[in-house]
Amino acid sequence: ANLIFFLIKTIFSFKSGFDKELAGVDILFMQSDGGLVRMENFRGARAILSGPAGGVVGYAQTGARETDAPLIGFDMGGTSTDVSRYAGTYEHVIESTTAGVTIQAPQLDINTVAAGGGSMLFFRSGLFVVGPESAGAHPGPACYKKGGPLTVTDANLILGRLLPEYFPKIFGPKENEALDFTVTKEKFEQMRAVINEYLRGGGGEKQLTVEDVALGFIRVANEAMCRPIRALTQARGLDTSQHVLACFGGAGGQHACSIARELGINKVLVHKYAGILSAYGMALADVVQETQEPCGLPFTVENAAFFKTRLDALAAQCTTSLQTQGFQKIELEPFLHLRYDGTDCALMCSPAGTTSKADILHASYGDFVATFLQRYRTEFGFVLQNRAIVVDDIRVRGLGKNNTPPEVEVETAATVTPQPTGSTRIYFEQGAFESPIYLTSQLLAGSKVTGPAILIDQLSTILVEPDCVAEVTKYGDLVINIHSGKRTVVDCKLDAIQLSIFSHRFMSIAEQMGRVLQRTSISTNIKERLDFSCALFGPDGGLVSNAPHIPVHLGAMQETVQYQLKVRGDSLRNGDVILSNHPQAGGSHLPDLTVITPVFYREQPKPVFFVASRGHHADIGGITPGSMPPHSTALNQEGAAFKSFLIVEGGVFQEKNIIERLTTPTGAKGATGTRNLPDNLSDLKAQIAANHKGIQLVSELIDSYGLDVVQAYMNYIQQNAEVAVRDMLKEIAQNVLKRNGTTTLEAVEYMDDGSPIKLRVEIDPEKGNALCDFTGSGPEVWGNCNAPRAITLSALIYCLRCMVGHDVPLNQGCLAPIQVIVPKNSILDPSEGAAVVGGNVLTSQRIVDTVLRTFSVCAASCGCMNNITIGDEEWGYYETVAGGAGAGPTWHGADGVHTHMTNTRITDAEIMELRYPIILKRFCLRTDRSGGAGQFHGGEGVERELLFRKPVTLSILTERRTLQPYGLEGGQPAKPGLNLLRKPNGRVISLGGKTCIDVETGDLFMLKTPGGGGYGVPNESADDAKVISQTEKHNLTERGSVFEYRQAQESA
Repeated sequence: ANLIFFLIKTIFSFKSGFDKELAGVDILFMQSDGGLVRMENFRGARAILSGPAGGVVGYAQTGARETDAPLIGFDMGGTSTDVSRYAGTYEHVIESTTAGVTIQAPQLDINTVAAGGGSMLFFRSGLFVVGPESAGAHPGPACYKKGGPLTVTDANLILGRLLPEYFPKIFGPKENEALDFTVTKEKFEQMRAVINEYLRGGGGEKQLTVEDVALGFIRVANEAMCRPIRALTQARGLDTSQHVLACFGGAGGQHACSIARELGINKVLVHKYAGILSAYGMALADVVQETQEPCGLPFTVENAAFFKTRLDALAAQCTTSLQTQGFQKIELEPFLHLRYDGTDCALMCSPAGTTSKADILHASYGDFVATFLQRYRTEFGFVLQNRAIVVDDIRVRGLGKNNTPPEVEVETAATVTPQPTGSTRIYFEQGAFESPIYLTSQLLAGSKVTGPAILIDQLSTILVEPDCVAEVTKYGDLVINIHSGKRTVVDCKLDAIQLSIFSHRFMSIAEQMGRVLQRTSISTNIKERLDFSCALFGPDGGLVSNAPHIPVHLGAMQETVQYQLKVRGDSLRNGDVILSNHPQAGGSHLPDLTVITPVFYREQPKPVFFVASRGHHADIGGITPGSMPPHSTALNQEGAAFKSFLIVEGGVFQEKNIIERLTTPTGAKGATGTRNLPDNLSDLKAQIAANHKGIQLVSELIDSYGLDVVQAYMNYIQQNAEVAVRDMLKEIAQNVLKRNGTTTLEAVEYMDDGSPIKLRVEIDPEKGNALCDFTGSGPEVWGNCNAPRAITLSALIYCLRCMVGHDVPLNQGCLAPIQVIVPKNSILDPSEGAAVVGGNVLTSQRIVDTVLRTFSVCAASCGCMNNITIGDEEWGYYETVAGGAGAGPTWHGADGVHTHMTNTRITDAEIMELRYPIILKRFCLRTDRSGGAGQFHGGEGVERELLFRKPVTLSILTERRTLQPYGLEGGQPAKPGLNLLRKPNGRVISLGGKTCIDVETGDLFMLKTPGGGGYGVPNESADDAKVISQTEKHNLTERGSVFEYRQAQESA
């Protein structure tokens, strides 16, 4: 809505500059969906991605004439890189988030990552880091001569991949100078000195040159750009190597060969207008008219005539609108938005071929279900048998075809070998090469350029790397054929550049495991709420890398893997898979089932790695639906428990054994077996499949580098995290010593029942060691807020990662400098039979509060996951509800977000109301100033009201209903939460923080979640200049389906 005002203002200003305000002239605007629309119909919600969308249309329309293979769009600009895919049809998404604003409108699936020419370069704790901070246009890269930092552009300049003499003189303070090689060289010399000093301190023998450093950053940037491409292809079950890379954007040509080679792609397309392909694509786009309406009916033969009638009506609307605009050639694309009944994952499907023998819908439009099943199988690896399909929406997309003039063919060369206009020295991994320079304007059709070489275009610079051959097509475009070349030999000695690349590769393995788990799972909890984590572990069970999933799982999963090593020793065999969820075996709470698979490699007798996935199952038995009883006092009341169960033995799924364990009641009074066995089995198989994907990727990595090298860099990654934490502890110790005269820190927090969580930290300022002693914390409680020891370790790892302040691998190295003392039989390490379901979702948050208060990092956030479980003997529904975030030294607390140890998303209101006998009456931010006042104020909690349409059991598991989230440095505490039940007669009952009750039809549950604490004395107004904003930092706003997936799992 805000954007529309500025659009109207801009359009009016644009028109006023022309004679008669362009009366009678058709003015068309590009939309985010890749189609043009008349000016009067242009809307803000459809304008967000109009620029990148033009690029997608450009490479789709021009690339299709050169190849039948699917295309990957690689649009690298100054600040970011846009990645997309085209396989004969445009890939659209209906919802996306840009700059924190959710846009629900058809748009091309364009994924933006923080790696562009202006991405800043850092050397942090032994790692080469590229972005996400950007130098922007002002001051820009160092070579712009405006005092900017080192960037990817500067690295390309140092390596000879950018030639200043071919750039216009538009740089410098007065914008009249050439690119400055000298200032870039000076800054890289300074960085080189810092890096070499660090390497000498670590015993490294090799000293890097300026060119080594610059090349290292380029390699790291390339690996960062490969990750979203793999997510768009491999994680969807597609073979990346079978695609063609369509490269465009001002900076794309310098990286295309490296990106393609890293991905196994053997062909790159570079359009002659690659530097401005987004603008050129607008000239190729069609005018689009869309109509859509909701449906909600099952896809059945009985409803086929209705679907056809509605498609006919929508098609007629599109046709009339386009004919009114003067189009004679019109194409109509019908769609049905289909999903399986009981799932949230809907796919927008066009029909397959028509058949006269089918029903009227098939005969008129084609087979929508065939397309749905094919796409579902491709996306998720399977289809659901005997499950109804529902039509969520009916849509027609009308295209008014523009008469695009044909491109002119260029003259054919007399000889395939053109003459260069000069030469330059370019640096590659193999060394420096004197390389020819060619002007693309002088190349003719059929000309071939063998790398290494530089091609200079008026709009971009194209690097042809060694073992690559570029050929000019008859239209003047470039096709670069990529040959594999000889891989640089990597040995086991620490190389800082290779360390940064392995960091990305290890992370990518865990990310792709997560995508497979999400694709192949069935339950709402895992498939839609994304309540799961995947990780890679070393042969000793130590965490190596994890995708940015659920923080509370991370440290705990390491404990689980190490427990299996302890109890099973050398008995594990290839083909074995272990299931575990017991708190004494590193479990967090029983609904979180962990599947662990050892990775055997060739003839190695012992596992060389482990992969594991942990997912929250909606029900595993126990005394209440959802397996999260708020009043449990013993572990066997919370469901089935597994310490070390072979769910797959010798490659055979032990279905009979697992069904028996899941369906047998635990023995607790009132307990039952699982209430949803089919989802349990399906999700367990999905976890096994995710682990199998991890094994495949680890094996491929070992095939590429060798086992010794991969395991060596596994250790280096863990050591790197240790160094980062030690450096942070040394810095904290110096600051604390200066402020307090001691390096000992202490804090205590209290649960609502009065149980203390006490922490004493002693830091060695010389070595960067720390002792974290929780002695003095309360004894285990007669309830379920007991937190297994693994939860405490997870909370510590999470807090340390946050306090480091920059991107470091989150692995066991984070805890290496820290000795942790947790008293036995306490609320933080209870006895074997103690109930723990609340420890995972409540106490974990309070441990984080305690750690952050000890280090005086920020005020308390809401301190609670606000767990609500609703159900009966046939179904269960579980949700966690957001609250307010705590303020800090330079920021206001965020409103209505999940914080710290959880980050699952809320179920859509429409889905919840459709599936369950619940009506969402209210869901908004609290209006009673629940956030604590301060120089920086705390975030607001939320209000949520649920009306019940039938009798159900309501379970509430919450904290911060008695004690307020604390403020810091003079900031005020936030308001606590409140749980109320209003009866139909108007009677209002306070339910307290933890209860389980049977509610009746017409009862209304009213939830208010806590706010976040304030920071700083309230009377001092927060100076806006002190608030660190994303804009000031030039941080890129990522977007696209890959980002949406990751954002749903990353912490607030």
